Amino acid sequence: MIGPLVNAGAARQVSELVASAVAAGARVLTGGGEADGARFPATVLADATPDMRIFDEEIFGSAVTVITVNDDEQAVAIANDTPYGLTAGVITEDSRRGLALARRLQTGIVHVNDQTVDDQPQVPFGDVKDSGYGKFGGRWAWAPSPRPVG
Repeated sequence: MIGPLVNAGAARQVSELVASAVAAGARVLTGGGEADGARFPATVLADATPDMRIFDEEIFGSAVTVITVNDDEQAVAIANDTPYGLTAGVITEDSRRGLALARRLQTGIVHVNDQTVDDQPQVPFGDVKDSGYGKFGGRWAWAPSPRPVG
């Protein structure tokens, strides 16, 4: 079940990212369509390429791109080739391989065989690359911020 986004503007932004990708050649595997108020249907896109906005921007909504790669090296290179790094997910049949890949990703949190959308207070979150405005959760929940916020 996918609930509403933070507001109607956020849902429109996801809808625009999806529409832009489809116009540039991405295929909708499921979902797509228009925003309905603050809701946007869960959407999976295939054939996204680096020249598409949805490939390079933080989506913050119910859309995901599936990118086919040749090997682990290419997957890590693509995942790390972004100015952002809030969270990532590695889906694999081999959890050891998934953990090894997760350690190589430049991101705040990596989920292996799961992509949660809930805050995990035991895990530090944020402040990786251009994502976030400081760490919180884990020991950062009580430690003073190493840089000013605001």
